[in-house]
Amino acid sequence: MKILVSVKRVIDYNVKVRVKPDNSDVDLTNVKMAINPFCEIAIEEAVRLKEQGICSEIVVVSIGTKACQEQIRTALALGADRGILIETDEMIHSLSVAKLLKAVVEEEQPDLIILGKQAIDSDNNQTGQMLAALCDLPQGTFASKLGLSDNTVNVTREVDGGLQTLSLKLPAVVTTDLRLNEPRYASLPNIMKAKKKPIDIKHPESLGVQISATLKTLKVQPPQQRQAGIKVNSVTELVKKLKNEAKVI
Repeated sequence: MKILVSVKRVIDYNVKVRVKPDNSDVDLTNVKMAINPFCEIAIEEAVRLKEQGICSEIVVVSIGTKACQEQIRTALALGADRGILIETDEMIHSLSVAKLLKAVVEEEQPDLIILGKQAIDSDNNQTGQMLAALCDLPQGTFASKLGLSDNTVNVTREVDGGLQTLSLKLPAVVTTDLRLNEPRYASLPNIMKAKKKPIDIKHPESLGVQISATLKTLKVQPPQQRQAGIKVNSVTELVKKLKNEAKVI
């Protein structure tokens, strides 16, 4: 079985995001970048399936600038076998990403495609669903548990009423939720081995995909800072402030 996993390069979730002075975008100068946390979960699940003897090859694909090779190398150190970088300097959005991934799926013919349910920078939660629609494949979103048997994948997902389990025929598209697993850390020997694993560089033109900007960023601004709270000496004083200053009662 071959598993295809997509990874996205994002600002590390521990970093406090800064906005450029002209409000045109987020400032990425000297900012630590990392694999999107949901994509890390997708990698971990693929590696666990390989350790169980279910998967024979894990292919990691990323889309973006040459710098994305750093995240692909990290994925290779975590247990993936080879990487594909679709190199472009253009700002691409969910539909373009799905079209590029569709082209890779047609070339690689994987049995299972695993993606993070969303990226922590855009938070769109669209790519997995769009990819499944473009490829005409069954999809299981927000997976909190995964099981494979008899050419099917069973996806357990959390819904309002409890848990829902979907049985999908392979090939299929699955997007991961936080509770699916806890990603491991890459060991030093595996980091060294990852340097020798192959990364295939492709471009949108070679895949027959035209990238066109469908969204335009007008302005980026940070959320308003919250004012510090105050202490009151009595319930009477609290009620007065709520009534006269906050005007909520």
